[in-house]
Amino acid sequence: MAHILSAVSGSQQDVVQVTRALVSVSDKAGIVDFCKFLASKNVHLLSTGGTAKALRDAGLEVMDVSEYTGSPECLDGRVKTLHPKIHGGLLGVRGNKSHEEQMEEQGIGKIDMTILNLYPFEDTVKGGGDFNQCIENIDIGGPSMLRSTAKNHAATTIVTSPDQYEEVIKCIEQNGGTTLALRKKFAARAFSLSAAYDSAIANWFTNQLGEEKPVTTRVYKPEFPLKYGCNPHQKPAGISSILNSKLPFDVLNGVPGYINLLDAANAWQLVKELREATGLAAAASFKHVSPAGAAVAVPLSDVECTAYEITPQAAKELTPVALAYLRARNADPMCSFGDFAAVSDIVDEATALILKKEVSDGIVAPGYTPEALEILKSKKGGKFIVLEAIKDFSPGEIEYREVFGMTFAQKRNDVIITKEHMTNVATSKKEVVTDSVVRDMIVASICIKYTQSNSVGFAKDGMMVGVGAGQQSRVDCVKLAGRKVKTWYLRQHEKVLGLKFKAGVKRQDRVNARVRYIEGDFTPEERIRWEGQFEEVPEPLTDEEKNDFMSKATGVTISSDAFFPFRDSIDHASKYGVSYIVQPGGSVQDVQVTAAAEEYGMAMCITGVRLFHH
Repeated sequence: MAHILSAVSGSQQDVVQVTRALVSVSDKAGIVDFCKFLASKNVHLLSTGGTAKALRDAGLEVMDVSEYTGSPECLDGRVKTLHPKIHGGLLGVRGNKSHEEQMEEQGIGKIDMTILNLYPFEDTVKGGGDFNQCIENIDIGGPSMLRSTAKNHAATTIVTSPDQYEEVIKCIEQNGGTTLALRKKFAARAFSLSAAYDSAIANWFTNQLGEEKPVTTRVYKPEFPLKYGCNPHQKPAGISSILNSKLPFDVLNGVPGYINLLDAANAWQLVKELREATGLAAAASFKHVSPAGAAVAVPLSDVECTAYEITPQAAKELTPVALAYLRARNADPMCSFGDFAAVSDIVDEATALILKKEVSDGIVAPGYTPEALEILKSKKGGKFIVLEAIKDFSPGEIEYREVFGMTFAQKRNDVIITKEHMTNVATSKKEVVTDSVVRDMIVASICIKYTQSNSVGFAKDGMMVGVGAGQQSRVDCVKLAGRKVKTWYLRQHEKVLGLKFKAGVKRQDRVNARVRYIEGDFTPEERIRWEGQFEEVPEPLTDEEKNDFMSKATGVTISSDAFFPFRDSIDHASKYGVSYIVQPGGSVQDVQVTAAAEEYGMAMCITGVRLFHH
């Protein structure tokens, strides 16, 4: 059994005045101003190499570590700070008679603060450095000083990031030194940084050997608390970033919740990929981590304008991003009530004005015009959530998830569906797969990529018109989404367009009333309240009228996140104007499914890419 050390006793002190600080940073952001502050408090600065030069160039008085230790840097800089005068100054226990006598005998002065960054090992790996270059960028002295300082946090302060400088300055200004609470907090972060750094090295080194990783360490930095998790009783809850990485969004307004952020993460990826794949402005309307609608900017027909309550002239004046969101919201406006929106382009005033009149929780976008931001910030009494996506954010190749004490890891689904996936037409009608059909196939496929599986989606004219999510049976997905397609189509029936609402009936109430009119299965009590919304009671929309209208439906695309196991999905899809199919293929029933598509005159593309999402 390993020998366990006993604690070394010393004096306990809350506030420690900083008299000497060791500075060695690779990230020099803010270091000059921070050290100028320390110098103004009569702190003696020790430093090395490029950091010392940067401080001297700024007019600061600095002593080289080599001068302080009496030992020059050697071995190509591999040995600079590994010296008793450094680590003794960091580790010596204040108030311990034996330690202080030894320090005096050996000429070891106290070092009260270490300011450092570690060599950029991970950046070297990401930048394509070869094996020897990566090895050279493994920091030895930095982690040693970090751990020495953090271990002796009763008296010493470890500062590992520019984002801590302001907090140190404030603490010293208010207290005359660093407090024990600050030193403990910074020590905890330092040990986490050390663990993450060593884990990255271990993982990389093991990968060079072609072996399984011996251990994976992921260190999280809490960013802000959340009111609760999925449900109000799930407290505490919070959101964290990977240490030394940002969150993918900046919060410009409002207080996002747990599900809001899940919606934002999925919706933003969806619209970003749609933009990349189609070259068109894209939008999505999310509810409970699945899209209620998604679309790209395709002009509206006059009938659609009437159904979506916008004049043809106003529709022509919409910007592409506003048009995309109008379409996305109108895929299934009943389900989009209280949505979380995402758009691929900068939000302009036209888009903000559409959002202003809708019941929505928030939006994520790459940016906002000043006018749009002011409109959105005033929504919901100032509580509307506005997130700005970080440009070029990289989530990493591998993603992790903790469930019931288990940690799952997988390569992130970074396949972007493009027109290249639509080249394998399995049916005889190959020439009908035009550019606009390919566009709809891309829209539907990227949409279901971010829909809870099993899922299928129907698209037409650049927008989703029915999404079926989270069903165990694929044909049930088709039935669920098909019902939504039928509702979308029938919202354009002349009897629905002609409904005469009383003045003052709210927008969402009109949406819901139209859907219930189409469905027609009222209870007696419900019918009384429903009829009260109209100037005159509408005549029923009969099954015969519905069927006649739907018989003219055509040009719809269906996409499935996995293969169709039986032809029943194709049979059912034929009821909703489906002319085109896109699916991964790979079923033992592919021949029968293809034959079914041929029977209905449908064209079918096989992508070879499954898109399960859980």
